[in-house]
Amino acid sequence: MLTFLPFAIMIAEGDKRIMESLSMKSAVLGQEVKYSIVLPVDYHKGKKVYPVVYLLHGLGDDESSWLEYGRIAQIADAAVAGKEIVEMIFVIPQGFRNYYVNDYASTFLYEDMFVYDLVPFIDSVYRTIPDKAHRATMGYSMGGFGALILPVRHPDVFQVSVPLSISVRTDEQYMVEDASEWNNQWGRLFGGVGTIGEERITDYYKQYSAFHLFKTIDSKRLEDLKIFIDNGDDEYTLCRSNEELHILLRDLQIQHEYRVRDGGHSFTYWRASLPNALCYISDSFENKVYRGDLKRSAKKIKYPKSTLVQKDNYAIALPPGYRDASRLYPVVYIYGIDEAHQRQRITDLIRGKMSIGTLPSMILVFLMTNELSLKDNIISTIETDFNARVGYRFRALVGVGDGGVAAMQNALIPDIFTACVLFNSPIDTALLKNTFINDRGLLKKMWLYISTTDADMEYNTNGMAHILLREEDIYHEYRVFDSEQDDVISDDRLSEAFQFLSAKIHR
Repeated sequence: MLTFLPFAIMIAEGDKRIMESLSMKSAVLGQEVKYSIVLPVDYHKGKKVYPVVYLLHGLGDDESSWLEYGRIAQIADAAVAGKEIVEMIFVIPQGFRNYYVNDYASTFLYEDMFVYDLVPFIDSVYRTIPDKAHRATMGYSMGGFGALILPVRHPDVFQVSVPLSISVRTDEQYMVEDASEWNNQWGRLFGGVGTIGEERITDYYKQYSAFHLFKTIDSKRLEDLKIFIDNGDDEYTLCRSNEELHILLRDLQIQHEYRVRDGGHSFTYWRASLPNALCYISDSFENKVYRGDLKRSAKKIKYPKSTLVQKDNYAIALPPGYRDASRLYPVVYIYGIDEAHQRQRITDLIRGKMSIGTLPSMILVFLMTNELSLKDNIISTIETDFNARVGYRFRALVGVGDGGVAAMQNALIPDIFTACVLFNSPIDTALLKNTFINDRGLLKKMWLYISTTDADMEYNTNGMAHILLREEDIYHEYRVFDSEQDDVISDDRLSEAFQFLSAKIHR
């Protein structure tokens, strides 16, 4: 029996509602297990109790992934504010590499930990509705496997299952899986390491294979289980396995929702799954028939005015929810926007998109056009004084007009930045050529996005840079737009560029 210390935990965390990498001592595993949590906006203002969604991450990710890459807090908050879903608690447990199951040798009983340690712990520490009708699992890839198998094996604990891009195989796929893949990923869990063919289909494997479970489990146990499966049409192995699972469920007359949409195995796809998935979970929590997939309108959103904090040699805009969170954020440094009203316009646009989850949360730092050096002063200040993630993977640059000169110079310093966007900026092609000679690997790691117009004065240097990068087979993006009035970068150009940056910052 575990001894929980809810009051000590809550005092330590204060009134934070988005908390990353907290810890729970598991009696089953005999070790600490990390988890992150997102509480409803008004959680600390009352005594209301809430349903819980357990968000399961994929292989190689961790308990921060749904926060950082899935943007679950922003997307869920926006859906609650729009009265599309009920308020709910999101718990993101550390999944290790165990597919959320007990391994056949009983050396790491993760499933038992989840059901007998984690769920009771969450119910004791947070104000949950502690019954199966108000618990859901949702996950992607390896987490999709867990999000399906845990409720199927424990329908008395969980009633809603939303697996995305389920990392599952048919028997035939398991039998021909590459030996190293089988041994490292499946054999170590289900038994049969070093085997081939039918020897891999062990009795233990059948206890966790959806294709066997649904055929053998008492259908009455699953009468209340609500399942929503979502898979991309660009998947490879998972295309067949998810489709065959859907066919099996139809043949067995097991009620479920099934979607195939454009996309593949990425957070871009899984984030796009969330609006409908959350509505499905919400309707299930309210014991309602699913309303059907949302129909989005193209209505332009007016974003609220944001606050910019002016420092001696930079201005900074913090992401929505910054004051309420204990997490860390990537940073985008912006050169060449010196006028206060333009900084405000960009801040309002980008923070607005963060607030609804179409952009990830990030810190924006506006620098003066002539602020050339970043390495030794600004970066260290930002990472010391604010909740900034450390490391080149979480730093990006934007240069506008002449500010692109400083942006490009800093971008070409090794291992400082991961991506650079240039708007209507002069590009030193000689500097690019020199970089190819001295450090070609730098341009392989650092993504470049060049955005110009057909009336821009720098058409020559921009065009030549594009040609040079293409001939050297260096990945980059190049755009030529219609000319713009007053040299103001349009919202569409800004939005596309920040989508580009977020893709590199996050993967």
